[in-house]
Amino acid sequence: MRASGPALRLRWKTSIVGWSFVLVAVLMIAWFYFYPMIQAFILSLQTGTGSNLTYHGLGNYRRLFTDSMFLTAVKNTLIYLVVQVPIMVLLALVLSVVLNDRNLKWKGFFRTAIFLPCITSLVAYSVIFKYLFAGDGLVNLMLLHLHLISEPIPWITDPFWAKVTIIIAITWRWTGYNMIFYLSGIQNIEPTIYEAAKIDGASAVTQFFRITIPLLKPIILFTSITSTIGTLQLFDEVMNITQGGPGNASSTISQYIYNLSFKYSANFGYAATVSYSIVVMIILLSIIQFKVAGDRDA
Repeated sequence: MRASGPALRLRWKTSIVGWSFVLVAVLMIAWFYFYPMIQAFILSLQTGTGSNLTYHGLGNYRRLFTDSMFLTAVKNTLIYLVVQVPIMVLLALVLSVVLNDRNLKWKGFFRTAIFLPCITSLVAYSVIFKYLFAGDGLVNLMLLHLHLISEPIPWITDPFWAKVTIIIAITWRWTGYNMIFYLSGIQNIEPTIYEAAKIDGASAVTQFFRITIPLLKPIILFTSITSTIGTLQLFDEVMNITQGGPGNASSTISQYIYNLSFKYSANFGYAATVSYSIVVMIILLSIIQFKVAGDRDA
């Protein structure tokens, strides 16, 4: 049955009013988000120095597979991703369980203290970490004083320890951010589920792996994807702590994009190509995470 004249006019009026509320937001998203993406892709098909660009087709994309500096940056970034993200997710989960204990005193203080790093200035905390992990920094002095090491660890000047320093820095900053998501999820789990498990003889560890983790699965998937995206875009810590050194041993893809655009001879076309490589990796890794998590809609 077709709508009558007044009903049809009311439906159109409602639709127009609804679209009027979101039209400005849609236009701004299209202009400031999708338009730059399209322009960046067009730019990735060009080559040249500065603004002297010429069409190069897929030449920039073929260059990626033979660019040793790009491959090194990808390898370093994937090392950060594979090592740091699982450690951070597990640590955030454990902290959220501990800080949800009803008998724990000063819970508000501990929650705030662990969350505060993620709202500090990226540059400020990176510079502080650079001084803390310097050869004569506080970390080495404490380890020497405790007789845990016999000589200072070259945290920033050694290829291996430079990566470790970056991993420690980003874990310190973002663990509290993920912890808040898990904590809110745990507080929405019915306490009777844990009480029933306790009556059945389940230990705290069993409850964690058999109840907490399965029920937090959607939140774990969300934080894993956002952490993956953040790690693939890692820039500030590397730029301010190690400058990608020593000898590009700690460089990342985002830092390489910066160098291509502003440090080396400006090659904006190839920099845009490297940027799109991050987009492809984010899409592929997100699909893999959805599949591993068992999401049928992925």
